[in-house]
Amino acid sequence: MSSRDLDTLYRQVIMDHYKNPRNRGELDGDSLTVNLNNPTCGDRVQVQMKVKNGKVSEAVFTGEGCSISLASASMMTQAIKGLPVEQALTLSQIFSDMMQGKDYDEDMFDLGDIEALSGVTKFPARIKCATLAWKALEQGLNDKPSS
Repeated sequence: MSSRDLDTLYRQVIMDHYKNPRNRGELDGDSLTVNLNNPTCGDRVQVQMKVKNGKVSEAVFTGEGCSISLASASMMTQAIKGLPVEQALTLSQIFSDMMQGKDYDEDMFDLGDIEALSGVTKFPARIKCATLAWKALEQGLNDKPSS
């Protein structure tokens, strides 16, 4: 597959998550809730998660912003559901490394749709858009009370 074809495919995946977001909504009851915004471009996201028995049992988001920001939140909530907290945080670090153009262990996780965001590294001003929901994930899981 050519680089141009791959870019087109990745754009289609991003637009699909933007137009048909997965896990968009709010959770009832107690949840880890983190609200973040990117004042540079106006993106804002709220990520809510429930952790049971050391695993992310539920993850949803709401927010407003660009296609990259909201598609990334959709992909992230989809990817972390069912993961142990430590693996969700590791996945977030892998995503951060990918966004910074660093080498990352591609065999550790099947990134699936998340890999479509790899092209964002060509546009440094958009990296904060892609990482906003992931920063909320890290903040929520790192600040959560022990259970």
